[in-house]
Amino acid sequence: MCHGLHYHRGMSAASLSSTPVPLRQDASLIGLISLAHLMSHFSQLLLPPLFPWLKGAFNVSYAELGFLMTIFFVVSCTVQALSGFWVDRYGPRPVLYAGLSLLSLAAFGFALSASYAMLIGFAVVAGLGNGVFHPVDYTLINRKVSAPRLGHAYSVHGISGNLGWAVAPALLVPLALLYSWRVSLAAAGVLVLAVLVLCWFQGRRLALAPSAPAHAAADEAGVGKLDFLRIPAVWMCFAFFFVFAVALSVVQAFAPEAARQLHGVPLTLVAVCLTAYMVASASGMLVGGFLATDPARSERVVGGGFAVAAAISLLLGLASLPPLAVPVLFALMGFAAGFAGPSRDLLIKRSTPENASGRVYGVVYSGLDIGQAISPLIFGVLMDQQAWRTLFVGLALVQLTLVITAFRVRRTRRTVLASA
Repeated sequence: MCHGLHYHRGMSAASLSSTPVPLRQDASLIGLISLAHLMSHFSQLLLPPLFPWLKGAFNVSYAELGFLMTIFFVVSCTVQALSGFWVDRYGPRPVLYAGLSLLSLAAFGFALSASYAMLIGFAVVAGLGNGVFHPVDYTLINRKVSAPRLGHAYSVHGISGNLGWAVAPALLVPLALLYSWRVSLAAAGVLVLAVLVLCWFQGRRLALAPSAPAHAAADEAGVGKLDFLRIPAVWMCFAFFFVFAVALSVVQAFAPEAARQLHGVPLTLVAVCLTAYMVASASGMLVGGFLATDPARSERVVGGGFAVAAAISLLLGLASLPPLAVPVLFALMGFAAGFAGPSRDLLIKRSTPENASGRVYGVVYSGLDIGQAISPLIFGVLMDQQAWRTLFVGLALVQLTLVITAFRVRRTRRTVLASA
């Protein structure tokens, strides 16, 4: 095997036992992991819904407020790549506790901030906390959930992330309107803290022995802890998530407004476009979880889902559409992208060497943060130039790149296995 590392064959540690794992055991673990993941996505939108309040409170521009999110994702990206090593060395449970603690601290810190400089400092703290979740979550799922339920685990995990994005503005904005933005952020801190307490009391479900002994054995065999970085499939997976994040960022930040300008969508329906996309994406993940039970077709499912999404993007950009059709098309695009999600996660699992799960997922998912940091710089220029159609064409090209990248991951993995 390439570099002395062995690939998972679609089997979790739980599946190696001849005794079937009870559904309740898998379900409780998946639920706990997904709840923590929801807090990660929830915390990514702590500040943006409150920008109108923060702008006046700190006398700053929207550009300065947006810079807070750049700081958040840059720090998160760095931590995400590093936290995989911590997960493999110390186990996922203490790393998860640290991440939730930092997110709660950041929310309380935002609530108490008296200056823009303090907001910057706590944006760093929030980024530190957010960076640990994917290595923790996928290490627990891959090593503790039984193989027949892996697809469903990926599906529920992905849905929880979308729900986190949906819950943040739904909680923060009403509280800011009723009380103040400080009360709103303090309530967010209490919510994250409550999830941390729950995870603490359910800690036995999150227990997993660190893989340091396996690393030591690998080192004795001449295989270093960074040798997984030489595996081409790992970098193809990183590229996939980078491109995926670019596409998601376009949809979240710019596509609804571009659709309004192109098709005369009423302002009351613009927000519905993004909500429809997220809700439909969660539904697609639920359906896609059933298809992710067969690893052999994961590339085809991913490719098909994003090919449909690209076709819808072209339709939104090039066709003349009635305003009411636009939210429907956003929903269909979200369903297609969500449908591919669980198979996407299975695709990465099949490219992950044994005893390097945390490290691989840390590096691969850091592509998400980088993509979300870079995408606004590119597509924001198109928005400033009022190039609405070009934006949708660009989105379609990004989504088609995901199709190509998915099959490149498959081809790269097969090439490595064939050369073993």
